[in-house]
Amino acid sequence: MVVESEIDDQRDFLMRELGKLRTEPHLYTRRGDAVPADAEIVVCDYAPGLDRRLPWMTGEPTAALIVMVPRHEEFSSSMLEAATPDAVLARPFTANAIKAALVMGYSQFRYERRLQSKAARLEENLRAVRAIERAKAIVMTARSLSGDEAYQYIRTQAMERRTTVGQLAEALVSSYDLLGRLPAA
Repeated sequence: MVVESEIDDQRDFLMRELGKLRTEPHLYTRRGDAVPADAEIVVCDYAPGLDRRLPWMTGEPTAALIVMVPRHEEFSSSMLEAATPDAVLARPFTANAIKAALVMGYSQFRYERRLQSKAARLEENLRAVRAIERAKAIVMTARSLSGDEAYQYIRTQAMERRTTVGQLAEALVSSYDLLGRLPAA
């Protein structure tokens, strides 16, 4: 866990509580432009431009982000939203608030990761289905087969080559496009 915070009366309390939770926090004071991200959880002070200081692109976090908002100073809700934190920790801290922010922040981060993984698999499946449909059309034209027969042909070829139907279909479509869509023999 990385904690990036300026020195204030709450920082020591935060570090003690994180230690009690056995999180092994590593403290950084704001030195440069980028927030350190060499951990699974990053806890950092809110500051204007935080979204630009994050070491990842918006929507592609590499760590759970918990932002500590100031006690007295105003903060911009739109700037905070732009940083897309997984949790927010408001000053003055309490032990329960720290624990809740850690639990919620890390849980939210893992949940979003699972959703991104599912979305990537769905996109991959959709590409495979499109490729299979195009490959079926190519095989139907080239071999004068019905849709079912063309699919069975592609499936058999995939099994013989120990690959997936989607991968074989993508290869067939790529070859067909590369060869300039040769007419059927």
